[in-house]
Amino acid sequence: MTTVMGICRSFRDRAFARFFHCFPCLSDPARRSSWGLKVTFVMLHLIFVGILFVFDGDLIEKTKKEPWYTALYLLLLLATLVQYFITSSSSPGYVVDVMRAVNETNVIYQKSSMASKQPASSQNGSLNVVIEGSQSGRNFQGSNPSSWTKLVMDMYPPGTSIRSCTCSYCNVEQPPRAKHCHDCDKCVLQFDHHCVWLGSCVGQYNHCKFWWYICEETALCLWTGILYIMYLKANISRPWWKDAIMILLLIALSISIIFLLLLLLFHM
Repeated sequence: MTTVMGICRSFRDRAFARFFHCFPCLSDPARRSSWGLKVTFVMLHLIFVGILFVFDGDLIEKTKKEPWYTALYLLLLLATLVQYFITSSSSPGYVVDVMRAVNETNVIYQKSSMASKQPASSQNGSLNVVIEGSQSGRNFQGSNPSSWTKLVMDMYPPGTSIRSCTCSYCNVEQPPRAKHCHDCDKCVLQFDHHCVWLGSCVGQYNHCKFWWYICEETALCLWTGILYIMYLKANISRPWWKDAIMILLLIALSISIIFLLLLLLFHM
């Protein structure tokens, strides 16, 4: 029995190894979780829309007479899904990336200044942030350790304590409204929240994309809810199990609409 279990386990490991070799993006558990979330999100949309087209014969007839109506609805569905993937794959703006960009810009500036034999000067001091690979970008050292601190502190009102704007996890000075996200394990510029459905944070760089996604998702849910209500009003005497499924989906849709409207009003 032990031998059989060992053979099965070995066969399973080899199968997973071949699968991950063909799809290396799924070898990381975090990426597998992210892709599982995206697949679930797409399937939920297809279920809500698909059941509507399967049950509602009047909608099919209306599509034949007025194809533009259904085409606009499906176009909104496609635009919402595309905007979701664009938002979820965009960076919210990490402090680490900003420090790296500042460092690269400063190095280029110093090289050009040395080539032209002119002294390099900066209003906020000379930045030279070096990211050590052994620390995975967490420890930042440079020829002038106070340069990044001075750059950040210039953004704060006078009298702000340096301790109040230093991240105890990343060990970096945070610009105003930046916050450490424990899910992403990084400091985010203008941190708003960590969206569970997106699988990433909403920050300075993707807040506009997130707002457009919420707009499209709200419009899609409202339109779908109207189609559900129209179906129930016209087919209330049909088989009860169809009405029960549609009512349950409509309740879930109504809760989502309320949540999306509140979220949209908040971000507006």
